[in-house]
Amino acid sequence: MTTSQQWCLKARPFGEPTNDTWEFKQTELPELKEGQILIKVEYISLDPAMRGWLNDAKSYIEPVQIGEVMRAGTVGKVIKSQHKSFSEGDYVAGYNGVQSYAVSDGTGLHKVDPSLAPLPYYLGVLGMPGMTGYFGLLKTGEPKAGETVVVSGAAGAVGGLVGQIARIKGCRVVGIAGGKEKCKFLIDELGFDAAIDYKNESVKDALKQTCPKGVDVFFDNVGGDILDDVLTQINVKARIVICGAISQYNNTTPVKGPSNYLSLLVNRARMEGIVVFDNIKEYPVAMKDIATWIKSGELKVKDHVVEGLETFPETLMMLFKGENFGKLILKVGE
Repeated sequence: MTTSQQWCLKARPFGEPTNDTWEFKQTELPELKEGQILIKVEYISLDPAMRGWLNDAKSYIEPVQIGEVMRAGTVGKVIKSQHKSFSEGDYVAGYNGVQSYAVSDGTGLHKVDPSLAPLPYYLGVLGMPGMTGYFGLLKTGEPKAGETVVVSGAAGAVGGLVGQIARIKGCRVVGIAGGKEKCKFLIDELGFDAAIDYKNESVKDALKQTCPKGVDVFFDNVGGDILDDVLTQINVKARIVICGAISQYNNTTPVKGPSNYLSLLVNRARMEGIVVFDNIKEYPVAMKDIATWIKSGELKVKDHVVEGLETFPETLMMLFKGENFGKLILKVGE
């Protein structure tokens, strides 16, 4: 039998997840049945959305239940198979949770090729964050060449991709990120036209300087005060894409909504949410486009890999402290 190390939900957090939120288990996995595979998990995706999955509230996806392995995107290797569609040695991506080994019936899995791209890419730029950025910007934001696109959380997995796609589409791109190093990276490495350091300058004032013609598309990963600041600068018929609100996820008080929402009325603007799963049928198109841009050098990838399954609780919190630089991924190790 195979022993899987697992992080399970022990209690629903109030505010930030703590050590009391999680329970570390070692579970003996059952022998495979017909139609099942055993996966050695190699990389685990850590995403802001995971905080929402801990809440017992109505959402686009069922919450993780108490006692269950924490839900997470993974990529790993099939080491045993009783499934006609998967063979030993195949690499697969799916939602197999925060654990070292997983038994699956193949539902939600798809094969990936490590010879075409590094395995972490299938959790980032070619995974859920990549699909989120691609469809959120192009389908919901509808950018047009010459327009100004502003991205919050711009040094994160989704934000960095959004800004680069906007640049590829001929837009002026302004990123909002925390710290001089991240802002320098946005301009020097990812090709943003300007960057705003929300930790060290007034976002509202900086927007006036970096967006002299106003904001046509705002891709928001942060919410809170930054959303309010951008709403003061939007143009007529602007599109505001609500991808996330990481500044609000660990609140112990009600979520802060935009007090400047009447700007939407005055400017006849649109604010719309993006849930990546709505676009599943079109994933192959997005993956082909993104892979083409990577190959041509138009799009650069930044992954932040932390090693050790045992570090999961602390590593997850890097997302909410702004400590990750690029897509945050947990490497399981041996």
